[in-house]
Amino acid sequence: MKKFNFKHTILACFIGYTVQAIVCNFAPLLFVGWENEFNISMGQLTTLITITFFTQIVIDLASAKFADKIGYKKCLVIAHISSSIGFALLAILPYVMNNSFLALLIPITIYSIGSGLLEVLVSPVVESCPTDNKAGYMSLLHSFYCWGTVGTILISTLYFAFAGRDNWRYLALAWAVYSLLNGIFFIFVPIIEPKEESKNQKISTIFKQKFFLIAIVLMVCSGAAELAMSQWASAFAETGLNVSKTIGDLAGPMAFAVLMGTGRIIFSKLSSKFKIENYLFLSSVLCILSYLIACLSPNAVVSLIGCAMCGLSVSALWPGTISITTKAMPNASTTVFALLAVAGDIGCTTGPTVIGWISDAFGGELKKGLIFSILFPILIILALLANKKQQRKSL
Repeated sequence: MKKFNFKHTILACFIGYTVQAIVCNFAPLLFVGWENEFNISMGQLTTLITITFFTQIVIDLASAKFADKIGYKKCLVIAHISSSIGFALLAILPYVMNNSFLALLIPITIYSIGSGLLEVLVSPVVESCPTDNKAGYMSLLHSFYCWGTVGTILISTLYFAFAGRDNWRYLALAWAVYSLLNGIFFIFVPIIEPKEESKNQKISTIFKQKFFLIAIVLMVCSGAAELAMSQWASAFAETGLNVSKTIGDLAGPMAFAVLMGTGRIIFSKLSSKFKIENYLFLSSVLCILSYLIACLSPNAVVSLIGCAMCGLSVSALWPGTISITTKAMPNASTTVFALLAVAGDIGCTTGPTVIGWISDAFGGELKKGLIFSILFPILIILALLANKKQQRKSL
């Protein structure tokens, strides 16, 4: 049998990010259907989003302590098994439990545990692989989250079109098998475990570095700006723009993901040629314009273009922040990646949750909720300006 090498490790990590994409994007495609099938309110759907990312935050924090002790490989295998079990239970529990909301909440919590582990560990594993262009591989890695999102939406849309949305549980079982297979793949690939000096890096020491505080703000707002649109795009297209489920998913969240993935590939090519901070500044300006177009245009087609543009605008924010942080903090430990993931997940929780609450307050009008999302890229711009001012003072 052919011996596995680090190319296989990177491939397993790429696939791992597609598993995380399925975790984050499959349920939102079913929100409108769940409202009708299980009598779930928008407030309860918002809670499901909140629990997804709150669970990931808890795992992010915990993994900083136990991942180094248990080992990256074991944790990554556990992550995939957890995701697999979650998807399997998602297909079963709503049809055997009387409390439909709890029946959805339990499996979503379980597969979110796997997602949290993947988010923390995949990046340092790729970073540790012996490659020449680490920044390029990191950006390419994050693009696979986008392609995983595209695949989730496209496969789900085609499946719903032919098999019917009422049969969604069988697709959930397919995702369970997919996650399990990649977990088995991780058993065989080589992984470089963290060095002892990195294991002993204290959180207090990390936070003493001024840039890291700015990086936290950037990660929170990046996650919020990205997920506010991606989590609600399907429901926004179907109920806010009154287009069909199929067209809405293809022109809304899938177009968002395609442009986000394309943007990350472009970023991987240009990151060595341009100052990343300037790239993030321009991306934030585009993000503001995208949300305004999506929410204020009276034309559904133009609004969907705004949704798609938003994907392009947020594409560099998350990987760009990680790149400038690892450059400013050489030999970044698992704790650094975990704290960045925590910050990102706080944003991922805050963004769609706040938008859901605001929309609910306006009678479920997502347009009125989503327009508040421009606050996130505005905060990114302010953080970048603060960092620039700080750099001038240090000269």
